[in-house]
Amino acid sequence: MITRKLNETVTAWSKLSDNLFVPHTETEYQKLVTILDELIDIVGEDESHSLASLMEVIGILIENYEDHYIPELSA
Repeated sequence: MITRKLNETVTAWSKLSDNLFVPHTETEYQKLVTILDELIDIVGEDESHSLASLMEVIGILIENYEDHYIPELSA
C-alpha cells in the first residue's frame, strides 16, 4: 500500500527527475554542475534558504561522480 506522502513524492518526481538524478556520464555531470552553480548564485551561504538542502544533495551527487569517475591527480 502506497502512503499519501510517498504518493505525493511519486507525483512530484516526474517534474524533478530532469534536474535531480545520479549522473553516469560527463554530460549528466556537467548538467548537475551547471544547476549547482545556479543554485549557489541564488542561495549563497544562507544555510536557512529553502533551496540549501537541494544544493547540498546536488553537491553530494557531483562529489560521488567525481570520486567514481575522475582520477585523483598524483603529486
